[in-house]
Amino acid sequence: MPLLRIDLIEGRSEDELKKLLDAIHSAMLAAFKVPKRDRYQIVHEHPTAEMKVEDTGLGIPRTDGVVMVQVTTRPRTRLEKQAFYELLCQELDRCCGVKPSDVFVSITQNADEDWSFGYGRAQFLTGEL
Repeated sequence: MPLLRIDLIEGRSEDELKKLLDAIHSAMLAAFKVPKRDRYQIVHEHPTAEMKVEDTGLGIPRTDGVVMVQVTTRPRTRLEKQAFYELLCQELDRCCGVKPSDVFVSITQNADEDWSFGYGRAQFLTGEL
């Protein structure tokens, strides 16, 4: 936890995907201060025609290298979220050559009772986490 869903236009190699996921995880670790093995990432690749990522009128140029990251997490502060946005762009640019203009993020928050990591238990509520 957090749970990250990453949507991309298809065409990256396995090595590129590994670097991308590692960069995203690194940013999340630094911004949210979660344990290193707190890693839940799902990648969905789409044909170009199936992804439209525009700019909400902000004039942000997008390429086929666009990376959409949807984060579902327990509550985070405004500063943690802003740090994640910045660190994510830095890591993706540094490790993968993804332009900051191609990074789109959405964060959805939920509560402790909304998580079960297995065995039919809500580990945040049972005290296991």
